Amino acid sequence: MHPDPAFRPKDDDLAALLVREIGFAAIFASTPDGPRVAHAPVVLSEDTSTLQFHLSRGNGLARHLDGAAALAVVQGPDAYVSASWYAGPDQVPTWNYVAVEMEGKARKLDREALIRQLDTLSAHHEGRIGIDPPWTRDKMSPAIFGKMADAITGFEMTITAWRPTLKLSQNKPADERTRVAGALQAQGHGALAHLMDQLAGRGERR
Repeated sequence: MHPDPAFRPKDDDLAALLVREIGFAAIFASTPDGPRVAHAPVVLSEDTSTLQFHLSRGNGLARHLDGAAALAVVQGPDAYVSASWYAGPDQVPTWNYVAVEMEGKARKLDREALIRQLDTLSAHHEGRIGIDPPWTRDKMSPAIFGKMADAITGFEMTITAWRPTLKLSQNKPADERTRVAGALQAQGHGALAHLMDQLAGRGERR
């Protein structure tokens, strides 16, 4: 988390919204082999208390996660911000970005819970891309699906801490934010510029 409180969202639902919208996280934990990270699609519970994901059984983290403290990081758009985009003097380059950190204890899921997770993931993302009819595992051979499910391990992390950062030039005056957002848009960073327009404009310099 960035230490400047200006970059912490005031809307408690915003971090959860970003996690659900992005839907992909880096999972970090310490292991006897040293620190490890894995990358996985995630499912956030309705009450935002747990985060589910699955890893290949061969992943270097999978065999150490059950009962371990873990950190999940969901990253949104980011981009370099040139100091030349500011009108004010004595500015330095920086980086604008969106990131949500979730900390908690992970546990291994049984097979039934893993299958539910996979069904939830596919239903959610099939619905987003609008394919009709959507893909479901009913279109697969049960034997082949079972073999593929045996190759992965499901986990659920009970979230004990949220640390979201939206570094979108909130520490700059409104006219500077507008100028930076316009420059980012021109550089092809439309998603980041949109977030600046929608979110960072709520606050003034502190």
